Amino acid sequence: MTAALIPAFTPREHEVLDLVCYGWTNAEIAEQLVLSVRTVDRHVSNILGKLGVPNRRYVMRLARAG
Repeated sequence: MTAALIPAFTPREHEVLDLVCYGWTNAEIAEQLVLSVRTVDRHVSNILGKLGVPNRRYVMRLARAG
């Protein structure tokens, strides 16, 4: 993926994305980052939208292919 095709993530989205790629659940991410599960849900939704994928499994596939 070229730099021009990589979406811009906020610093918090980067943190959430890293943990999603490790297979953490939203509840685990919320506890680790001291956020509500609803906030993590929102970050994950934003990440999925920016990447144009339907679910976190695709995010993990992209990370592995990376």
